[in-house]
Amino acid sequence: MTLWIVLGIAALLVVWLISAYNGLVRLRNMAQEAWSGIDVQLKRRCDLVPNLVETVKGYASHEKSTLDEVTKARTSVINSGEDAEARLRAENMLSSTLRSLFAVAEAYPDLKANTNFIQLQEQLSRLEDEIQMARRYYNGSARNLNNAVQQFPGMLIAGPMGFSTMPYFEADDSERSTPKVAF
Repeated sequence: MTLWIVLGIAALLVVWLISAYNGLVRLRNMAQEAWSGIDVQLKRRCDLVPNLVETVKGYASHEKSTLDEVTKARTSVINSGEDAEARLRAENMLSSTLRSLFAVAEAYPDLKANTNFIQLQEQLSRLEDEIQMARRYYNGSARNLNNAVQQFPGMLIAGPMGFSTMPYFEADDSERSTPKVAF
């Protein structure tokens, strides 16, 4: 009788371990899928930036520093590689410089009326909305994974099985501030 109780407890423990492990795998895969969704949108944004910069160059050639900052930020995003935290910092910098670029464009009525610029600005605006939705999905997935990894009893198997927390995609201080444009 005692043997059956011990075997029953052992069987329940094995079922719980398998279930907990599979749950962690599911949450990690959801977070990785969410990051992939952000990555796709961010790559689309990076592809639009050179067209936007070229369009603005024709109208605001003396705004070289702003254009150089946007180009530098885009290059930083491309060179950030697979490191999620470096990529997040680079993307935040690009968002900030793009806002500065649009602030500069406000000072040029001919540029604001340019069809190419308007189309690029609308595309970028739609992409920013899609990036925001992807960020929310990613942060929700990262939160779920982080909770499972850090809470008891999941933490008992998460560490030994190689599961770790994922960083949140957060706005940095430059994204929260209003861009400054000086002429």
